Amino acid sequence: MSVASADKPKKITTHVLQEMKVRGEKISMLTAYDYSMAKIIDRAGIDVILVGDSASNVMAGYETTLPITLNEMIYYASAVVRAVERALVVVDLPFGSYQGNSKEALNSAIRIMKETGAHGVKLEGGKEIVESVTRILCAGIPVMGHLGLTPQSIHKFGTFVVRARDEEEAKKLVEDAHVLEEAGCFSIVLEKIPARLAAQVSQELKIPIIGIGAGRFVDGQVLVSHDMLGINQDFSPRFLRRYHNLYQEITSAVNNYITDVKNLEFPNDKEQY
Repeated sequence: MSVASADKPKKITTHVLQEMKVRGEKISMLTAYDYSMAKIIDRAGIDVILVGDSASNVMAGYETTLPITLNEMIYYASAVVRAVERALVVVDLPFGSYQGNSKEALNSAIRIMKETGAHGVKLEGGKEIVESVTRILCAGIPVMGHLGLTPQSIHKFGTFVVRARDEEEAKKLVEDAHVLEEAGCFSIVLEKIPARLAAQVSQELKIPIIGIGAGRFVDGQVLVSHDMLGINQDFSPRFLRRYHNLYQEITSAVNNYITDVKNLEFPNDKEQY
């Protein structure tokens, strides 16, 4: 049975997310990269589905998010959109598809919207990408921002440690958040920053703030579905809560299948023609 209440609108939009913040209702967000998973998550009542560039890690096996291409993101996003009836679908613009110049950013965003049917795009960065954000927004494409730990900049940081702990970086993050809001972003993801700083941003900004490793005092939470379902066992940051252990369950099911095949117990008389 879906956890979505009967009085919720069938379709989640950026306007609905804004209303949720105003009335204090928390926003739930998970990643999806394929039709089957997206259909399950959507029917369960999730508010936002992120087709994240984390597909580079969990779907393609790369060490970072950098290698994934725009064409690959469009492929994954198209599959997700075909499955979704209720959730707002946001797609990450991958590394190299928007940092060069604002025209390139606009072209990348247009391709995602036209070729996938998604409802918005997400970009990493603050003041340094605001020109691209503005240009995309002028085309009528909703934009979600992303500040704090920005995985596409991992080689710049050189580590996945908590960001914005020192006063200077924290001040810049708050300023960048205001810049993104003023530019017209409908929401911002804050990744792996102190909870107190995330709470400050959420209180100062009118748009919804979604946290991942940013504490509870924000407007919503996002996790990578493969992490929270326990499919991926190689990633265990403090902020991750595993709600299941599908790795163990799938392994057990496969082992049982192998045993049945080798012992001639599958298929049985009722499972053949």
